[in-house]
This record gives sequence, C-alpha cells and structure tokens, in this order.
Amino acid sequence: MKVLVVGGGGREHALVWKIAQSKRVKKIFCAPGNAGIADLAECVPIGAADIDQLLAFAQKEKIDLTVVGPEDPLSQGIVDRFEVAGLRIFGASQKAARVESSKSFAKAIMEKYGIPTAKGQTFTRLAPAQAYVKQMGAPLVVKADGLAAGKGVIVCSTEKMAMDALKQIMVDRDFGEAGNQVVVEECLVGEEASFLAFTDGKTVLPLPSSQDHKPVFDDDKGLNTGGMGAYSPAPVVDQYLHQRIMNEIMIPMVKGMVAEGCPYKGVLYAGLMIDRDKIKVLEFNGRFGDPEAQPLLVRLQDDIVPIMEAVIDERLDTCRLTIDPRASVCVVMASGGYPGKYKKGLEIKGIDAANRMRDVVVFHAGTSAEGKKVLSQGGRVLGVTALGPTVEDAIKKAYQAVAKIDWQGVHYRSDIGKKALVRMQTVPRVGIVMGSDSDLKVMEAALGVFKKFSIPIEMTVASAHRSPERAAAYAATAKERGLKAIIAGAGHAAHLAGVLAAHTTLPVIGVPIDSSCLQGMDALLATVQMPPGIPVATVSIGKPGAKNAAILAVQMMALSDESLADQLAAFKQEMAAEVEKKAEKLALYR
Repeated sequence: MKVLVVGGGGREHALVWKIAQSKRVKKIFCAPGNAGIADLAECVPIGAADIDQLLAFAQKEKIDLTVVGPEDPLSQGIVDRFEVAGLRIFGASQKAARVESSKSFAKAIMEKYGIPTAKGQTFTRLAPAQAYVKQMGAPLVVKADGLAAGKGVIVCSTEKMAMDALKQIMVDRDFGEAGNQVVVEECLVGEEASFLAFTDGKTVLPLPSSQDHKPVFDDDKGLNTGGMGAYSPAPVVDQYLHQRIMNEIMIPMVKGMVAEGCPYKGVLYAGLMIDRDKIKVLEFNGRFGDPEAQPLLVRLQDDIVPIMEAVIDERLDTCRLTIDPRASVCVVMASGGYPGKYKKGLEIKGIDAANRMRDVVVFHAGTSAEGKKVLSQGGRVLGVTALGPTVEDAIKKAYQAVAKIDWQGVHYRSDIGKKALVRMQTVPRVGIVMGSDSDLKVMEAALGVFKKFSIPIEMTVASAHRSPERAAAYAATAKERGLKAIIAGAGHAAHLAGVLAAHTTLPVIGVPIDSSCLQGMDALLATVQMPPGIPVATVSIGKPGAKNAAILAVQMMALSDESLADQLAAFKQEMAAEVEKKAEKLALYR
C-alpha cells in the first residue's frame, strides 16, 4: 500500500520510521518532510496546511492511507475533506480536533462530563478577563484559546504577569487569531505527565505513560517551548494512577465527545498534572505529541498500520499493543536562541555517528539537505532517542549520542529524565504483600491513601502456603530496607500476615480478602487467630479493610512525624466536610 504522512517535524519522522517497518507498506510519501525523513520516504514540497494540494496529490497517487501529524491541518478539517473524497485518513475530524484547537471547547466538555481540570473561565474581552485575574489572584495560567504551536500557555506567578499575558494575547496579538479568546485558570501544582491513547470513538487503547519537558532550560526554567525532550515510562504514573486516568479522564472524554455529536477518532493526548492522589487535565491535544511520539513509537513493537486502520474502521477492540519493556528517552537538540530568534542553514555534523550506536535513532525535526550536508532549518532541530534497560541507562545512552552531534550555537537541556531518577531513588516506607496478583484490585484502595500522604510504597506477591520462604525472607529484610510497616492482603486460609509477623518486628496489618463462598469470614478468622507473641492488626474485609489498613499505617508513622500528623488532621477535616456536603444535599429534599 501507499502511505502519505502529513508534516515535517520530529513527530512525523518518528511516524515515517515506524510505518516504514510495516510489511504492508510499499511506498511512503511525506509532505513536506525533512532531511531525515528523505532517507525513508519521498518528500513532497506541499505544506502540511495546504489541504487542497494534499488532497489532489493523494488522489493522483492513489494513496491508500494518509496519516496526519500536526494539529493545524486537523483543525482545518483535512480529515473531513479526505473522507468526503473517499480517501482513508488517520486523524481527528475538524469538530473532534477542537479538543486542542479551542481550549474553551475542551474546558466546557470537561466541566460537563466531570473530568477533573483546573478552575477557570473563558473571555473574549480584556476588561472582564482582567477583573477575573484580580478576583482569583496569583499564581494563574493564561492561555490563548486557539493553536499557538505549544507556546500559548503563560504561567504567571504575579497579577502583573497575568495582566501582561492578557495584553500580549488579546491586545498585541502575539498569537494571532489564537488570541480571540483567552482562558484564565488556577495554576496547578505537581508533576506533569503525558498520557496518549488510540481511540476509534468507542474503544480506548492506551500507550505507555511519558513525560515532556516544556521549559527551555534545565530545572524547568525559561520560556515554554514545543518540548525539549521526553521519556517513557514516567514513574509518576504507576499502575494505580494509570487505571484512574483511564476511568476518570480518557474514557469519559471519549464518551463525552460521542454524546456531543463529534466522536473522536485518532490519537487522544491528555496533558496531566499529578499531585499526590489528585489528577487534573492541563490540556488535551488531538494528535501524537512532539517529542512524546519519539520515545513512545520506539517502544511500540506492533505494526502501526493495522492499528491505524482499526481506528478508521472502528474495530479497535480487536487490537492489543505490545510494548518494549525497556525505557526510552528523547533529547531535543535546538538552535541557539530558540524559542526566540535563531539562525538557519547551519551545517550539522555527527548525525551518522550517533545513528550507528545500538538502540539509538536520531529523528530530524527542523532540517534540510544541501548535497550531502544536513543543515538546521528550525528551532527544534533533532530528537536524539535511545532505548535502555532502565530510564537511567536510556538517559546515559541518549546523551552519549548527543555528544557526537554538533553545530554552531546548538543547545539542549541536560536534565531530561531527572524527575524519573529522583522518584525511582525514593526509599519505600510501607510494603504491601498480596497472596495473589488477583488481590490487586482490593489492595488498590490502600494505594490511594498512600498517594494522598506522599508515602512511597513497594508491592510484591508472596504466598503463606505456596512460597512461605519468600514471605519469610521479605519480612526478615523489611526493616533494614527502610520499611516502617507491612500490609498483607490474602483470602481463604489467610495465614500470610501471620507468616510475615513471625519474621519481623515491624507492625503487620492484615487485610482479609473476600475470595470464597464464606464472603471473607474465613480469611478474617485466619488473619486474627494468631498465636501469642505474633500480633497482627486487622481492620475490616476487602477494600474498606485495605483503605483502613493504609490509614492505620499512616497513623503509626505519624507518631514520630509531625508533618504526617498535620496531614492526618487535615484529612479528618476533609472527611467531615464531605459529610456536611452530603447532609446539605439531602436537606434539599425536605
């Protein structure tokens, strides 16, 4: 089959690279492409936003599948135009692409369907926006409503900065028509993550988590950019948060779009802010992220073409994704001066040497060719991407490859992936042991509590009957590894907590799990019936037990940790406030 990829950046190079691996693909065209893409596809001198010419080219060449990379053509309705002409195309319709092209539209959808996001309002006039800034107070975020190449979001630490941002967008028109409306919202705190998924409007098939680095300089300083690097997976999104993101954000958004009459088909991107157990949406994008596409696509082991066709045909439920267990890191090498003014046409050296490294791919973003020379042509020029057994290994390899490449004025961040390393070096304080991995759904109730209190944990599986030596060894070494408590979840003849308690001086809390016809009573009795000298605390059966076990563990640790004690007091107040809210709602029925 013949494939046309629309776009010419790093994301599109990654897409062409992945599509070229498909045995089903005979020929790839890319419009307009770049120097790196030219090694894999025939570059066509048509701009990504020139829909008329793209359509005429696709018809002339009898293109079997068109894949749209950037947001501009999606927002201008390229998918609708191609579908009317009977051509198969992968991407969001013009109406669906409003999740990115109109921040106010996305905000309205999120508020209507209960998707967690920042508190804020949309404005078309300057004076009301200024009044809202004064009412809210700093810090605030001011966003141009439309597309602004990832640069229309301004974080304002003071009211003056917010007022200046409003002037920049609405009066000076720095972002053109994207500033016809502005969204002013509260400034969220936490750690950012990117969550992407294929969807055909019904099924949501998630890719691994990733994390972008927007500010231009190390330690997230300087102006926002289109993205200075990314890595996958992002440890901030563990299995517990992954499932919550699917259930609370991705699936509700896809269902909401259907309910609004604009079903979403393509890749849906959620930019998230994660703060302990709270997840909120910063923005939605209607396509693969750049540079997130690079580390994600090198981890995707499947042929991407059948997945894209399944999205088009609304049969994504027949697909599964196979992900390389290794980590990946992409370091963006940019022109000097970016995201401000920069020089073009500078010769780049060392790309071939970097590409010869094992498990390294240099994706071109802003390049052109002049004979055998590769020249810089954009702000973001290259995305050096590497795979490694761990994030740390992938980081080292990526920067080893970066060191082989040079041109006048090149700059890049030296801390891509640093947040992952910091998070992974955190010592767990509580161990959660399950008799079987099937107990995870119950024990997830404990995970939410530990997230709320920022207490790092570790989880494992050990059986009192099938692997007693493993359980004993885990308990015997728990204290020296820094654990302060152990929570044990098991069903049936639940002797796991007792085995653990017999081999440690740490407090052990047992969670009886309902996994038999006795509805957990057998597990409850087996957990509490310990011989003298082998104490095990037990709170209740199932998910309530798991939640209470976690709170009890926090209370134990709070005896010697004042900050935890303060958090517990606030937690109790939150629970009381929730009861008051429910009481007020019931009062309405009098």
